[in-house]
Amino acid sequence: MAEAINDPQARFLAQLSQGRFMLQRDPLSDRAVFPPRLRAPGHGGTLTDFFPVSGRGIVYSVTVQPKRPPDPDRVIVLVDLEEGARMLSHMPNADPENVAIGDKVIARIVTEGETPMVVFDPAP
Repeated sequence: MAEAINDPQARFLAQLSQGRFMLQRDPLSDRAVFPPRLRAPGHGGTLTDFFPVSGRGIVYSVTVQPKRPPDPDRVIVLVDLEEGARMLSHMPNADPENVAIGDKVIARIVTEGETPMVVFDPAP
């Protein structure tokens, strides 16, 4: 169990499994960091502990992964979270024709198989 305490990815997933979307913070820039890691990007300093994030963001990039019918196409997005991190995920309930760069989105936690993950929906 001590190993999981020092494993940022395990801690991130444990928080998601409890329904909490939390990220690490870079103390020098005060920006959220994703994916979870041991050292801050750019300077290698120590990251602060996990903190709750709003889940609000803006679509930075979008692509559509075509699927064979009857499966719906998969909308993959790169999202700039309002806390500063950039996160790759998908929008499972989105119409591919109605997602564009600059759209506001909101995160939610889902479980696919046994692994919890963050997906995005269009913001109201």
